[in-house]
Amino acid sequence: MTPSMTTSAPITPLKPTHQRVAQHIVDGLTTQDIATRTGLSPHTVRQYVRDIRVSVHCPPRCKPQVFAHFLLAAEQVTPPTTDRSAPELNAEQLLLLKAVAEHSAPRDIALAAKIAPADARSALDALLDETGAADVAQLVVLAHAWGLLGAKPTSTVESGASQ
Repeated sequence: MTPSMTTSAPITPLKPTHQRVAQHIVDGLTTQDIATRTGLSPHTVRQYVRDIRVSVHCPPRCKPQVFAHFLLAAEQVTPPTTDRSAPELNAEQLLLLKAVAEHSAPRDIALAAKIAPADARSALDALLDETGAADVAQLVVLAHAWGLLGAKPTSTVESGASQ
Protein backbone atom coordinates (compact mmCIF):
# COMPACT_ATOMS: atom_id res chain seq x y z
CA MET A 1 0.00 0.00 0.00
CA THR A 2 1.24 3.45 -0.90
CA PRO A 3 1.67 5.83 2.04
CA SER A 4 -0.82 8.64 2.33
CA MET A 5 -0.02 11.81 0.40
CA THR A 6 -1.94 14.09 2.72
CA THR A 7 -0.22 15.48 5.72
CA SER A 8 -1.02 17.52 8.76
CA ALA A 9 1.91 19.79 7.96
CA PRO A 10 0.87 23.37 7.29
CA ILE A 11 0.47 24.61 3.76
CA THR A 12 3.40 26.78 2.73
CA PRO A 13 2.11 30.09 1.35
CA LEU A 14 3.06 30.53 -2.29
CA LYS A 15 5.51 33.15 -3.44
CA PRO A 16 3.92 35.76 -5.74
CA THR A 17 5.36 34.21 -8.92
CA HIS A 18 4.22 30.75 -7.86
CA GLN A 19 0.79 32.15 -7.04
CA ARG A 20 0.48 33.62 -10.54
CA VAL A 21 1.41 30.25 -12.06
CA ALA A 22 -1.06 28.50 -9.74
CA GLN A 23 -3.83 30.85 -10.85
CA HIS A 24 -3.08 30.01 -14.47
CA ILE A 25 -3.27 26.30 -13.60
CA VAL A 26 -6.72 26.81 -12.08
CA ASP A 27 -7.69 28.77 -15.19
CA GLY A 28 -6.93 25.61 -17.20
CA LEU A 29 -3.78 26.76 -19.01
CA THR A 30 -1.10 24.33 -20.16
CA THR A 31 2.57 24.63 -19.25
CA GLN A 32 3.30 26.16 -22.66
CA ASP A 33 0.40 28.61 -22.34
CA ILE A 34 1.63 29.67 -18.89
CA ALA A 35 5.17 30.11 -20.22
CA THR A 36 3.91 32.28 -23.07
CA ARG A 37 1.74 34.46 -20.83
CA THR A 38 4.32 34.91 -18.09
CA GLY A 39 7.49 35.11 -20.16
CA LEU A 40 8.96 32.20 -18.20
CA SER A 41 10.56 29.22 -19.91
CA PRO A 42 8.55 25.97 -20.01
CA HIS A 43 11.29 24.40 -17.88
CA THR A 44 10.84 27.09 -15.21
CA VAL A 45 7.06 26.67 -15.30
CA ARG A 46 7.44 22.89 -14.80
CA GLN A 47 9.74 23.52 -11.84
CA TYR A 48 7.28 26.01 -10.35
CA VAL A 49 4.49 23.46 -10.77
CA ARG A 50 6.56 20.90 -8.85
CA ASP A 51 7.25 23.47 -6.13
CA ILE A 52 3.56 24.39 -5.93
CA ARG A 53 2.53 20.72 -5.62
CA VAL A 54 4.94 20.26 -2.71
CA SER A 55 3.71 23.45 -1.08
CA VAL A 56 0.06 22.31 -1.06
CA HIS A 57 0.88 18.61 -0.44
CA CYS A 58 -0.55 17.51 -3.79
CA PRO A 59 0.50 14.15 -5.29
CA PRO A 60 2.94 14.52 -8.20
CA ARG A 61 0.92 12.85 -10.97
CA CYS A 62 -2.65 13.63 -10.07
CA LYS A 63 -5.14 14.79 -12.65
CA PRO A 64 -5.51 18.54 -13.31
CA GLN A 65 -8.84 18.73 -11.47
CA VAL A 66 -7.26 17.27 -8.32
CA PHE A 67 -4.39 19.77 -8.50
CA ALA A 68 -6.87 22.64 -8.97
CA HIS A 69 -8.89 21.38 -6.00
CA PHE A 70 -5.81 21.30 -3.78
CA LEU A 71 -4.92 24.86 -4.79
CA LEU A 72 -8.43 26.19 -4.26
CA ALA A 73 -9.09 24.25 -1.05
CA ALA A 74 -5.78 25.48 0.41
CA GLU A 75 -6.87 29.02 -0.52
CA GLN A 76 -3.66 29.60 -2.46
CA VAL A 77 -5.61 31.04 -5.40
CA THR A 78 -8.94 32.75 -5.71
CA PRO A 79 -11.81 30.85 -7.29
CA PRO A 80 -13.00 32.55 -10.45
CA THR A 81 -16.27 34.39 -10.47
CA THR A 82 -19.02 32.95 -12.59
CA ASP A 83 -22.33 34.23 -13.82
CA ARG A 84 -23.67 30.69 -13.77
CA SER A 85 -25.85 29.92 -10.80
CA ALA A 86 -25.05 26.87 -8.70
CA PRO A 87 -27.01 23.83 -9.83
CA GLU A 88 -29.21 21.89 -7.43
CA LEU A 89 -27.23 18.68 -6.97
CA ASN A 90 -28.49 15.68 -5.06
CA ALA A 91 -26.44 13.84 -2.43
CA GLU A 92 -25.12 11.29 -4.95
CA GLN A 93 -24.01 14.01 -7.35
CA LEU A 94 -22.28 15.92 -4.54
CA LEU A 95 -20.47 12.74 -3.50
CA LEU A 96 -19.32 12.19 -7.10
CA LEU A 97 -18.20 15.82 -7.33
CA LYS A 98 -16.09 15.46 -4.19
CA ALA A 99 -14.69 12.12 -5.40
CA VAL A 100 -13.61 13.51 -8.78
CA ALA A 101 -12.02 16.51 -7.04
CA GLU A 102 -9.96 14.31 -4.72
CA HIS A 103 -9.06 11.26 -6.82
CA SER A 104 -7.39 10.66 -10.17
CA ALA A 105 -7.95 6.96 -10.86
CA PRO A 106 -11.40 6.07 -12.23
CA ARG A 107 -11.73 3.11 -9.85
CA ASP A 108 -10.92 5.30 -6.85
CA ILE A 109 -13.43 7.91 -8.00
CA ALA A 110 -16.11 5.24 -8.26
CA LEU A 111 -15.29 3.82 -4.83
CA ALA A 112 -15.31 7.25 -3.19
CA ALA A 113 -18.59 8.10 -4.92
CA LYS A 114 -20.05 4.74 -3.86
CA ILE A 115 -21.00 3.75 -7.39
CA ALA A 116 -20.04 0.80 -9.53
CA PRO A 117 -16.88 1.47 -11.58
CA ALA A 118 -18.83 0.56 -14.73
CA ASP A 119 -21.34 3.33 -13.95
CA ALA A 120 -18.85 6.06 -13.09
CA ARG A 121 -18.33 7.45 -16.59
CA SER A 122 -22.04 7.81 -17.32
CA ALA A 123 -22.66 9.37 -13.88
CA LEU A 124 -19.84 11.84 -14.48
CA ASP A 125 -21.15 12.68 -17.96
CA ALA A 126 -24.58 13.35 -16.43
CA LEU A 127 -22.98 15.59 -13.80
CA LEU A 128 -21.13 17.53 -16.49
CA ASP A 129 -24.40 17.98 -18.39
CA GLU A 130 -26.22 19.08 -15.23
CA THR A 131 -23.59 21.72 -14.39
CA GLY A 132 -22.78 22.84 -17.92
CA ALA A 133 -19.07 22.27 -17.35
CA ALA A 134 -16.96 21.52 -20.42
CA ASP A 135 -14.75 19.01 -18.60
CA VAL A 136 -13.95 17.67 -15.14
CA ALA A 137 -11.31 20.33 -14.39
CA GLN A 138 -13.76 23.11 -15.16
CA LEU A 139 -16.40 21.31 -13.07
CA VAL A 140 -14.14 21.33 -10.00
CA VAL A 141 -13.21 24.99 -10.46
CA LEU A 142 -16.88 25.96 -10.90
CA ALA A 143 -17.82 23.91 -7.83
CA HIS A 144 -15.37 25.98 -5.80
CA ALA A 145 -16.79 29.20 -7.24
CA TRP A 146 -20.28 28.00 -6.26
CA GLY A 147 -19.14 27.07 -2.76
CA LEU A 148 -19.83 23.37 -3.29
CA LEU A 149 -16.21 22.35 -2.63
CA GLY A 150 -14.70 24.45 0.06
CA ALA A 151 -13.06 22.11 2.50
CA LYS A 152 -9.48 21.03 2.29
CA PRO A 153 -9.10 17.57 0.75
CA THR A 154 -10.05 15.05 3.42
CA SER A 155 -9.26 11.74 1.82
CA THR A 156 -5.83 10.22 1.85
CA VAL A 157 -5.57 10.67 -1.92
CA GLU A 158 -3.09 7.83 -1.88
CA SER A 159 -4.21 6.97 -5.38
CA GLY A 160 -3.84 10.58 -6.51
CA ALA A 161 -0.69 9.64 -8.40
CA SER A 162 -2.51 6.98 -10.39
CA GLN A 163 -3.09 7.72 -14.01
